[in-house]
Amino acid sequence: MRKKFDYDVIILGSGAAGSAAAFSASATGHKVALIEANKWGGSALNSYDVPSQAIFNFSHLYHEARLGARFGLSVSSLRYNYPTVQNWRSLALRRAGSNSKKAFEGAKIACHSGYATFLSPYEIAVGDKILASQKFIIATGSKLNHGNIVGLESAYCATPEEALRLSRPPKSVFVIGGGSTGCELANYFAELGSEVTIGELAGHLLPREDEEVGQVISQYFASNLKIKVLAQSRVVSVERIDNTKQKVIFQRGGQEKSIVTNLVVLATGYTPNTNLSLENAGVEYTETRIKADDMLRTSMKHIFATGDCLGKESSLERSAYEGALAASNIFGKSKNLRNYEGFIRYTATSPSIATTGLTENDCVSKRIKCKKAVLPLSMVSASNTSDFRTGFIKILADPKDKLLGATIVCPSAELVIQEVATAVRHKFTVTQLASTPHISSSWSELVHVAAKKLAK
Repeated sequence: MRKKFDYDVIILGSGAAGSAAAFSASATGHKVALIEANKWGGSALNSYDVPSQAIFNFSHLYHEARLGARFGLSVSSLRYNYPTVQNWRSLALRRAGSNSKKAFEGAKIACHSGYATFLSPYEIAVGDKILASQKFIIATGSKLNHGNIVGLESAYCATPEEALRLSRPPKSVFVIGGGSTGCELANYFAELGSEVTIGELAGHLLPREDEEVGQVISQYFASNLKIKVLAQSRVVSVERIDNTKQKVIFQRGGQEKSIVTNLVVLATGYTPNTNLSLENAGVEYTETRIKADDMLRTSMKHIFATGDCLGKESSLERSAYEGALAASNIFGKSKNLRNYEGFIRYTATSPSIATTGLTENDCVSKRIKCKKAVLPLSMVSASNTSDFRTGFIKILADPKDKLLGATIVCPSAELVIQEVATAVRHKFTVTQLASTPHISSSWSELVHVAAKKLAK
């Protein structure tokens, strides 16, 4: 072990996890270095989470306006200017501090640009520099997993980030993958008028959620946005026809079929970034994750890992939480275990989808006894005043009335579910949730009615 170090801690990656770790460590007086190989702020800020929300807000607004005639809105001349839409996306990114070191440097965090590789348990190389530290936090995120699809090198297939930066919406789009990102992008392009097809390997969209979520979204996509969903379909290859057309070849029902489209979007999931010569540091890892315990400590006690590189379910919020936790544990005397109770999984479609705690599938797989209440949106007045009825709420509790989780499909589900997330994290009962006053004319009344029904 070296006797002299450049830093108290070096953090690899400036995304949600790395940023939270860096600010937390710096705030407690430690000498911190932050390494970034791409854009400062990471993928959530620069590539998808922030830019997608900015641009999805536009598409949802445009789509709602097109449907406004039923409320008396004149929409005959409604149109959009896509260069202006892209200017708005760029402005939102600048306001959020996209690819900027200013906040880090203001917190006296040393910033180094470049790819980092471990030379030993206490040294890394960044370009032509060698840096030494007492401790490390790995927060290198993930990269798009292209799977085993043939022809991606010659065909033009857009990543989710590239799909948001197009100069204009294509006439037709084929989205490979029906998870959260795939459904969001399909929803987005369809709201702008593109002909959209989704190819999903599982039996229904959003396979991480309970089956009825995928069914409801598929029905909404088909009836309201004319999106074609091809479940149980494996995309095997993509062929470039010319500069504007691609052929997608997929297997479905034992047969090989194909579709010609203008744009192919890869929403095929992500693989952790582990190309760091971790073996030189003695850190155990696989192709799918860096191994870490519940304190986020790797096989080397002075090296922690956090965020997407752990290979688990992730989100911006979970990554930021893990980053702060790693910084606390790597220096603090008390070692806190990660606690994901109450975190929300969110899909920004219209209607939006939010889940917290356990799903019914989780209860079945873990053999947890549960009771449930499932209510359609039509059970509350907001469905009538908003003229929107696609969706439902499902609340789960154990036999002793402890709240286990909830799934909500409705407009602004990410806001409606927040109180349920609080209740799950702090171990409230369904009866306590049902006794909380709610605004009867809002979508949050769904929580009150469902909890009241379950508490009986």
